[in-house]
Amino acid sequence: MALGMIEVFGFATSIVVADAMAKAADVKVVAIDKNKPAAGDSARVPLVMAIKVEGSAAAVEAAVAAGKAEAEKRELYITHKVIARQSEDIEWFAHLSALGKDKLKK
Repeated sequence: MALGMIEVFGFATSIVVADAMAKAADVKVVAIDKNKPAAGDSARVPLVMAIKVEGSAAAVEAAVAAGKAEAEKRELYITHKVIARQSEDIEWFAHLSALGKDKLKK
């Protein structure tokens, strides 16, 4: 199972990007995390959001490309990463949310 992550500025952006990713390929949105940027409240948008999806490597690549394009249209894209074959340890962390609610079924 592959893992794709995109960081963007703003909550609304994260929802739009997650929607674009889910519609672009056969992936599952496993978490949307929040974090403050290094500049804190003085940042242009004082909230960083990470959207995490899982699926086949090809599907995740397609979803991340679509999500990146959507965030770039809004000039709120930060970075992205695709892990083609995540380890079990990474899979466990990928399902954690910043709110402390673990979505991993054990």
